[in-house]
Formats: sequence, structure tokens, C-alpha cells
Amino acid sequence: MLRICVLASGSGGNCTYVASPKTAVLVDAGLSARDTMRRMDLAGIVPAGLRGILITHEHTDHTAGVSVLSRRHGIALYANSGTIDGIERNPRMRTLQWNRFMTGAPFLIDDLTIEPFSVPHDCYDPVGFVIHTNGTRVGVVTDMGMTTTLIRERLRQCHALVIESNHDERLLMESDRPWTLKQRIRGSQGHLSNQHAAELISDVAGPELSHVFLAHLSEECNIPEIAIECTRQSLDAKGMTHVAVHCTRQDRPSNVWQQATSATSVPVGDL
Repeated sequence: MLRICVLASGSGGNCTYVASPKTAVLVDAGLSARDTMRRMDLAGIVPAGLRGILITHEHTDHTAGVSVLSRRHGIALYANSGTIDGIERNPRMRTLQWNRFMTGAPFLIDDLTIEPFSVPHDCYDPVGFVIHTNGTRVGVVTDMGMTTTLIRERLRQCHALVIESNHDERLLMESDRPWTLKQRIRGSQGHLSNQHAAELISDVAGPELSHVFLAHLSEECNIPEIAIECTRQSLDAKGMTHVAVHCTRQDRPSNVWQQATSATSVPVGDL
């Protein structure tokens, strides 16, 4: 069995909880330590089983709580060398103790197998993760400017996905944001649009996939209902009507999704 709860997602901070009955990890720690624990409590999650924090890349909306969570709660830190180098550009982060992984090489944290894979984004060595145990697989991948064959192959046969659906193209172009920022967001190392996210999800979806969390939605350039509808239409066109689609939030955690076996899942809603 695996459980997922997206504690927060967006430019204000990102953090996703993934757990087996034995072991739990956080993917990113972009909230303060206090807010992370508060949201876990709100979602009914006990933090005692946390064994690691997996960092996708060094941007502060993914790393703001790393130092305090690690020191205060004794949680081990995992990142690749490029991400660690990026984080340690901040002198206050240079005393942290890291477990270095190599992008593309699976590693274990107790009974969880972690598979890090490269994604295109404007930082040192960004990654997504597939986490699996006892035949259940979940994929967590945000902050990517485009999809790649590697990303698609890694996400196939997942039972649940946390995946970026950052912006609606029209809302982005009509926004008051500077043109240079619009170019960065739309670029190959920026962020995924609703349409591109929907295409990726429907491409990798199979009979195993039961739930999709749309993540990292722009508060200014997206609307949850638009993002859901875009992915819903793409999945339905492929005959994947069984897949539930929900948007994650910046201000509150999602409900907890869990997969008891490869054939059974527990549906979730919004808190």
C-alpha cells in the first residue's frame, strides 16, 4: 500500500507526502517546518514515520523548510550533486548533511524504491521521482518546461501521479506579467501548460492509473476548473474514464489517496 497527500503546491511552496505502512518521505520541503507539520496534522498524518526528504531541485519554493525539518526532526536529506551545489550557494545551508543520489540510479529508503529521473527546468540538475513498493507505483514530477520520452517512460504503469499543470496559455499571454517572464514560463525549461500536461497524462495513462493530482497551478494564470477539464477531456478521449482528476492547492493539503493493492484504490476529494 502507498499513500499520497500533497501538503502544498504552487509558487508559495511545494511539499508532497508519500508513505508505505512502514516508511514515509517528503518530496520537497518548500513550506516552513511549522506549516509542514501543521498541514500533516490537518490531513491526519503522523510524522513519526518520516525517513527522508527528497529534493527535486534547489528553488526556494521546494527547499525553504529543509534546514529546520532536518535539524529539528532528524529527517535525512536526499538530493543529487547539482541540486546540493545549488542549495549550498546559500551560506546558511552549507552545514546540512546530505545523502547524494545519482540521477537515473534507483536507491532504497527502507521498503521504498526511489527512481530519480531528469526533467527540463531552469536549474542545476532537476529531477522527478517514481516511488514504488510491493507493486504500487506513484510518480511525482513538477517544474518542467516540456515533456520528454524519458519522462513518459518513467511515468507509465503508475497508479497515481502528481504532475504539473501550471498555466492556461491564453490566461498567461493575457496577464500583466513581463514578456520575459512569459517567455521563461512557456520555454522548454519553464513550466508545463494545461494542454501539455493533459497530453502527457493521457499518453502515460493505463489501466493501473487511478488518480491524478494536478500540481503547481499558477494563481494568476490558471483556474482549477479549466485545468481539470483539459485533462478530463484528454483522458476521456483515450477511454480512461476511470481516472480521477483533482487539483492541488497552495493554501491547504489534499485528502489522502491510498492504494491498498494493485487492483484497489481509495478515492479522494478536497479538504
